[in-house]
Order: sequence, then structure tokens, then C-alpha cells
Amino acid sequence: MTGIKQGDLLWTPSPDRIAHAGLTHYLAWLAERGRSFDSYAALWQWSVEDLEGFWGSLWEYFDIKASQPYERVLGRRTMPGAEWFPGARLNYAENALRNEREDADALLYLSERRGLAALSWTDLGAQVRKLATRLRVLGLAPGDRVAAYLPNSPEAVIAMLATVSVGAIWASCGPDFGPRGAVDRFSQLSAKFVFCVDGYFYGGKPFDRRPELRTILAELPSVERVIQLRLLDPENSEKLTPNTIFWEEALAGAEVPRAGFKFEQVPFAHPLWILFSSGTTGLPKPIIHSHGGMIIEQCKALRFHMDVHPGERMFFFTTTGWMMWNFLVSALLVDVVPVLYDGNPAYPEPDVLWAMVERTGTSYFGASPTYQGILENAGIVPKDRFDLSRLQSIMLAGSPVTAECMAWFYRAVKSDAWAGSGSGGTDVCTGIVGGVVTLPVYAGEIQARQLGIAAYAFDEQGNAVVDEVGELVITQPMPSMPVGFWNDADGSRYREAYFDQYPGIWRHGDFFKVNARGGCFVLGRSDATLNRHGVRIGTAEVYRALIAVPEVADALIVNLDLPGGKFFMPLFVKLREGLELDAALEERVRACMRKTYSARHVPDKIYQVAAIPYTLTGKKMEVPVRRILMGVPVEKAANRAAMANVDALDYFIRYAREQRDYRLG
Repeated sequence: MTGIKQGDLLWTPSPDRIAHAGLTHYLAWLAERGRSFDSYAALWQWSVEDLEGFWGSLWEYFDIKASQPYERVLGRRTMPGAEWFPGARLNYAENALRNEREDADALLYLSERRGLAALSWTDLGAQVRKLATRLRVLGLAPGDRVAAYLPNSPEAVIAMLATVSVGAIWASCGPDFGPRGAVDRFSQLSAKFVFCVDGYFYGGKPFDRRPELRTILAELPSVERVIQLRLLDPENSEKLTPNTIFWEEALAGAEVPRAGFKFEQVPFAHPLWILFSSGTTGLPKPIIHSHGGMIIEQCKALRFHMDVHPGERMFFFTTTGWMMWNFLVSALLVDVVPVLYDGNPAYPEPDVLWAMVERTGTSYFGASPTYQGILENAGIVPKDRFDLSRLQSIMLAGSPVTAECMAWFYRAVKSDAWAGSGSGGTDVCTGIVGGVVTLPVYAGEIQARQLGIAAYAFDEQGNAVVDEVGELVITQPMPSMPVGFWNDADGSRYREAYFDQYPGIWRHGDFFKVNARGGCFVLGRSDATLNRHGVRIGTAEVYRALIAVPEVADALIVNLDLPGGKFFMPLFVKLREGLELDAALEERVRACMRKTYSARHVPDKIYQVAAIPYTLTGKKMEVPVRRILMGVPVEKAANRAAMANVDALDYFIRYAREQRDYRLG
């Protein structure tokens, strides 16, 4: 499979794979009810035109558990503000835990410190009920916010399910986040409870986070109770704050029988969790997702677009700070076993995750194109080292995927596996475009738009185009769209984020193309948000951190998507009068980013410039600069007549022409 190029056929599903597909079962189920479709394209068209028929069929097909039925599928169709399944009352955790039974694994987990282990359904259910009951006793009520600073561990899953089972709202980030990054997120929520871990291991090294946690907690005055998990130092009895209890204390007490536990019954749109997706100005946006929206959307995505089946094992390399963690945990909704991994994916050996796939019998493997590059550079050929007989599917997400990246998995992992890519986002906590196991896979191409998602490429005039690059838009509402942003009572911030350019139409912020056969290409951000390994970072976070470096008078940062799933993120700085950029100052800038936020915020290269370009209205010209560096002609990328300092753009034009330190093709 050498000399592969975009559009080459990589894989065709076998008759058995098609017959066994969840999508095939759903099509047969529809046919029994008088709806027949002769192609995926026809099914997709129906799903985005007859919203009530399609989403209503999913409620019935997945037998969504609700204590009160809905009055109609779509009470209000406007966007934003669509009203889904009014009248229904349900609970996400109850739908996840209804699969509880004896003698079956609920999840598997592995970390650098803890060996591979399983948590049974009965243990998971018992611990969720005990913790939820204790949270209620401690005063947690529906609508309260719970912040979590936890690794990708069983405790994080238990804490999330316990939180939402009582109707409280969950928000999390990984313990690799620095104090400023965590506070910028959690302080917006007025969190009542905090779950946290004393530290973690990464690359064989311990990282004590207690000093950072004391800083974080000191800036969260609303917190009434801290539940502290001791993974780094289990014998240490020192508590972070006077109102801290240890994890073991929170789970002490008698068992709570299933029949005696009540899941809080909430409306379909009741807040479930808050995910943070950073914009280019201000604090990270706190995106509210709903109980009902996540249940129905993620059941659809898991069964139809990931083609996972009850009892199978599903893995995705993620942390609790990325929406893929929420998605992975949602595998419980369809009785699929999430496989959790906490640690460095290349420690102690670059192939540690493939050893895990063999040991767990994982059937669905997810990672980023960056991870593939690490493996290829290390000369790892997983099929030569491991028994991957139970591996059926591979999904790549987090950044644009090249033809060669996809082909590598067929060449080096498994020739008959279904290996494709997808793209979606924190904003909707699902895929917008992704896999369809009944269709062929073409190199460098995402197979199709997902069911129920009316995604199109719009040109500059707002017309849908085919085989042309445009703005990714969604023209019809979907249940997993946010119910709003936290602390945005009038919805103005929400509308500005997604509906400013096309009123009544969702603008996602990606460059997008659909070809004549329905294949899709997501070509990187069309706005200034930085996408690093699938984690979206706001440029405002970088600029806030730079306040601590007095030599820096102004700055501009962009992130460029490169071939092979790689990135290049240069930082351009204007220094105080008379100063020159040297190695010592560069290191101080990098250290500031790493300490204040995370390693993902650290620029790949720092350049000194004479001026940062601004518009006449005082907006930093991040998007025009990024477009120029990506090769867009200057006259199309920037309007000089709207600039406050026209000459400031000249440096970036020269830089793009020279293509220093990066290559776009």
C-alpha cells in the first residue's frame, strides 16, 4: 500500500460486516415499520428532513428509559432554542446503569501505577449509589455544580455518574492543567463540591499536584466540600482543606440497594455536564449539555457510526479534559465496556497501548493522527508484535487525517479492520461527520455526514457547495446542541459563538468540503481557536499568561494544521522598547505557559516582530494571519482598508513566503 494518495480505495466492508452492523439492524427495524431506504445517502436525507420521524424512531429503537413520556418530539424548531422531547423526565446515569448485572465487566482500566483491572457492573452500580447518597447527605442538590480535577480513572467515572444521578452538573479537567487553566474554567461555575486527586504518574515520574490544588481551591470560594482521592500518596493523611474528606470516607457506610435508590428525574434539557471550549477572547466558554441530548445522540453515534455492540471493549486515548472522555464513558449507555488508560501512551514502551489492546480484547481503538506519527517514527508495527484478532475498528480524531496516515493502519495494524476518521467537537459532544461501516473507506476522506446532522459547506454568499471548501454549518437543530452557556442568561454569548454569521444556522468554525459521493473533509479551524491534539485552546488563555512576562508588550499566536496530523504553533511577540528576544526570555515564556496552563499551550517557536496587526475596531488579526500562513492569497485573507496599522502585516506575508520552520505541502 505504497504511494497512496487521497481518494484511493482502502477498504470495502465484507457481507458479514454489513449484515452484523448496527446500522443494518436499524434499517431492518425501520422497514418493519414502513420506512425503507436503498442507500445511506437516502437514510441521511430523511434524517435531516423529517426530524420528528428520525429522532422519535431513535427514542423507541434505543428504548430510552424515562419516568414520564414526551408530549412530542420537537416542541419548538427554532435554532438556537429548539425544544426537544418536552414533557419527558429521565436521568443519564439511570440509563447508563440500567445495564447493571452480575458476572459482567462494566469497564476496564490501566495506568502507569495500577495494573490492568476490571470494575464489574455490580461494583460500579454499588459505588455510584453509595457516593450519590453521601453527596445528597452532604447537601448536593439538583442544579448544583461539581468540579473535578481527576485523571482518566474509575473514580472519575463513579464520581460523574453519582453527580448526575442526583441532578447536579459535572465539569472536569485533567490534573495536568495548571492553576490558571483550572480556575479560569471552574470559577465561572460557582462549584459547590470539588473532586480532586493528589497527583499522578506520567512517563514513570510522579507529579504532586497538592500545591497547585491549594492555589486552585483558594480561588473557588463557593466550594463547600472537597473529596480528595489519594493516588500518588495513599498513606498521607494530610487534607487539602478543613472541609476535605477522603474518597474512602465518601464511600463508607452501608450498601444502597438498587430498589432503594432514586435517580433524580429531570427534564430532557436539564444540564448534565459543562464542557469548556475556548474562544479567542475572554474566559473559556462553559458549554452546557443536557441529559436527554447526550443519551439519544451518543446512543446513535456509538451504535450506528462507531458500530460497537454490547459486551465489546472500546478504547480512546483521552483525558478527563477532552470531550472524548465523556463520549468514552457514554459507551455504558449501549452496554459497551470502556477501556480507560491514564498515563503516557509511549511509556514504558511506544507500543504500550497495543499491548493493552491485546490483553483487553479491545474491538474499537481510537487515537489521534499525532499518535500514529509517533508509532511510525519509532518503527512500531503492531500487527507483528501483538494478537489483534479481536480488533475490528479504528477511529482517528482530533485533527485532519491524511491519506497516508489512514493507510498506515491498514499496512501496520490490520488489513481487514475498519479504519476511518471523524470530526465533531466539544460544542456538540459528538461527531458531525464520521464512520459508516456499510460504506467503503477512501484514503484521506471521512466517510459521511452523520445521521440527523444537516452539515454543509457554505461559500462566502451562504450557498451550499459541493467539491469546494467552505464554512462548516449545520442548518437544522439536533438534540445535542448546547442548551446554552453558563452565566449567559440572555443567550447573547451563545448566539455570538455560533449564529453571528448566518442567523438561524450553526457555524461550527471549521473549513469543510463535501464531495459528490458524500465523502467529507474537515480542513482545520476557520477561526482563531487553537486545536492542539484535539484539545481546543483559546488564544486569550495564552495572552493572559503572558501578562506575567513583563518584557512582552503584545503578542499573536496561531496554530497551523500540517500534513500527517501534525501541527505548528508559532508565537509572535512585540517586546518592550529596546529589548531583544534571546534564549533566556524564550524559556521564560515557555515555562510560564507550561506552569499556568499546560504543555499544549507552549508554542513551537517564538519570533520577535515590530508590531502586531489590528483592525480599526481594535481586534487582533489572528484569523487573517493564520489564513496567510496557510497559503491564502493576501487579498482574500485580509482587508488592508480595515487595518489600524497596515505595515504590521508585511512581516507575516514575508514569513509565509519563506515558510520558515514549517511546511504545508
